[in-house]
Amino acid sequence: MNIKKHIPNTITLLNLFCGCIAMVFVSKQEFEVAFFFVFLGIFFDFFDGFFARLFKVTGELGLQLDSLADMVTSGVVPGYVMYFLLENSQHEISSSSVFPFLGFVITLGSCYRLAFFNIDTRQTESFIGLPTPANSLFVLSLPLVVSYSDSLFVLELLSSQWVLLLITAFSAYILNAEIPLFSLKIKKFTFKDNLLQIVFLALSVLLVFFFQYAGVPLVIISYVFLSVVNNRFSLDGKTK
Repeated sequence: MNIKKHIPNTITLLNLFCGCIAMVFVSKQEFEVAFFFVFLGIFFDFFDGFFARLFKVTGELGLQLDSLADMVTSGVVPGYVMYFLLENSQHEISSSSVFPFLGFVITLGSCYRLAFFNIDTRQTESFIGLPTPANSLFVLSLPLVVSYSDSLFVLELLSSQWVLLLITAFSAYILNAEIPLFSLKIKKFTFKDNLLQIVFLALSVLLVFFFQYAGVPLVIISYVFLSVVNNRFSLDGKTK
């Protein structure tokens, strides 16, 4: 029995398991614990493909499992978080109990992206549109920014139905936008081939260190910004 071929799929299932646990804590509005399990799930999601390539056991089953696991951890969970944010927000647009369900537009956008990713042959070396894990971290960080921020402006901003609805709509859009974004997955172990990824990771560490949870959305914004700059000036040394 070849144990190695089962390791990547096991790691993928751990991603799904973390997403399920995160759902439980979101339902209790314990967003910090939910954030931790989503982050852990994304950690597993990062390494399942790495080990699949390392052990040369890539296949269709792993691809489908990966998308199904991401659908929970990076699709359903952020939509559920936005549901609670809208439910707890100021009633500027509607006080209807149906209104918060619009938060699941994020889930719909994530589902479409994951399905399209599996059939899009252009996304083998990089991404087109924001990856669902990045979008999930962005959304999961919002209630934590509210909890730990001392800024009245930030608190007012993230408690506004208009702002939350705008974030929801933009989230669904950026997931499927025709914007090339670089991949963080390491495929060649050379400094030159990973320069852009190293710069981004260093910047991410600094942002999170200085701004804590507020640094997470800044990291995602930086990721998109660096990708746009890279597309324009080819910072990774590849011809665009």
